[in-house]
Amino acid sequence: MTAHGADVDRGDEWAALRKRYLVASSEREPSSARGLHHLALISSNVERTIAFYQGVLEFPLTELFGNRDYKGSTHFFFDVGNGNLLAFFDFPGLDLGPYAEVLGGLHHLAISVTPEKWAHLRAKLEAAGVEYVIHSERSMYFCDPDGARLELLADPLGEMYGSPVL
Repeated sequence: MTAHGADVDRGDEWAALRKRYLVASSEREPSSARGLHHLALISSNVERTIAFYQGVLEFPLTELFGNRDYKGSTHFFFDVGNGNLLAFFDFPGLDLGPYAEVLGGLHHLAISVTPEKWAHLRAKLEAAGVEYVIHSERSMYFCDPDGARLELLADPLGEMYGSPVL
């Protein structure tokens, strides 16, 4: 039987990968990218998605128009700070199944908020009846109305649990 998850000690493998690929920030070339323009998810209900992301999470809706690639589909965007957007498509008539964690798919989307906003949004999630899981009093996981897993992280951009990752 093969061990899974926490049962596997991969410390040596991770050390080898770090040694082989990780370049010190002082020696690292700048990224070829300017930033994340938008991440696009799929919505089963445009109004419900807007109510959740703008109403509960307080991410302002910035634009909404027709999807150029699928007639009758909506493409809409929310501001998630720092010039980044979270976008959605709806695909009426395609009868898409529920969210599923698959290879190459979305595991979760982590969004940085201040500690004060983290506590405020936690209260709003509770008031909206959204179940969540707390990790280390800085990280909160929950699902959007279509099952996509989200994380609100009260760490600054470029940090993870108090350690630099950028």
